[in-house]
Amino acid sequence: MAPPTATTTEAETNDDYRPSTKAPLEPGISETKAKIRMPKFPSPPKFDDKYEEREYLRGRLAAAFRIFGKYSFDEGVAGHITLRDPVDPTTFWVNPFGVAFALIKKSDLIQVDHNGKIITGGDVKLLNAAAFMIHGAVHEARPDVMCAAHSHSIYGRSFCALGRPLDIITQDACSFHNDHALYSSFNGIVLADEEGKRIARCLGDKKAALLQNHGLLTVGQTIEAAVFWFISLEKCCHAQLMADAAARGRGHETVKINEEDAAFTYKTVGTPMAGWFSAKPLFDVIAKETDEDYLL
Repeated sequence: MAPPTATTTEAETNDDYRPSTKAPLEPGISETKAKIRMPKFPSPPKFDDKYEEREYLRGRLAAAFRIFGKYSFDEGVAGHITLRDPVDPTTFWVNPFGVAFALIKKSDLIQVDHNGKIITGGDVKLLNAAAFMIHGAVHEARPDVMCAAHSHSIYGRSFCALGRPLDIITQDACSFHNDHALYSSFNGIVLADEEGKRIARCLGDKKAALLQNHGLLTVGQTIEAAVFWFISLEKCCHAQLMADAAARGRGHETVKINEEDAAFTYKTVGTPMAGWFSAKPLFDVIAKETDEDYLL
């Protein structure tokens, strides 16, 4: 997708401008630059009342599960998205174990502390132990993370079987330039506290991790960003699997985006605000399709 930078432009001559610092202009190309007028973008709502914020975010978390269900990111009972509680940041909200993503409502969500104790929530008070081990460690290690998402999506887990980081071969992949980690270990289902901590340490300050032989993990300062990074990373894995197969079938390698251009593009498509804004249409559509029944 194009970077979320809707603009209007005006041509303006400028003899000092060059479109690239790497090479001079091609003969016959005029030296112009686009004067960019940035529109005022929407932004996440702000709340004075933390309890009001909690109710809003729980609704967004329920919507996030509906989006994951729509994209078939469920695999039986596997997969989880967590929300740091704004009232008590030492706790988080998560889906109850065994409830389908496509059916989750706000009232179904359960609140869990960092000892794995269920504090409150819906009728099904079952906690996925792997969800607690991974997400509990991530939320504890990363105070900046509001939301973390993990599921066994088909292209993500396929790519994670390769045991390699993502190549930056598309504009969308630039969102993850120097901002994703490879957890190159697999010790079965994450049921041990230390395994969750190792994943959190590997993630470091990045927005995503490829869990070898397992699947994708993304985090965000907002629910929307974490969800969008997951969907985008899944699609980047899909794109690379196809591009690698096509290139090798023709005896070639894929063309990688160079460091300078990848870093420059990241500043537009890889920021927390870009993640939030890019997810907005997904949440708008799921609200329309479900008549917002996930808010019940």
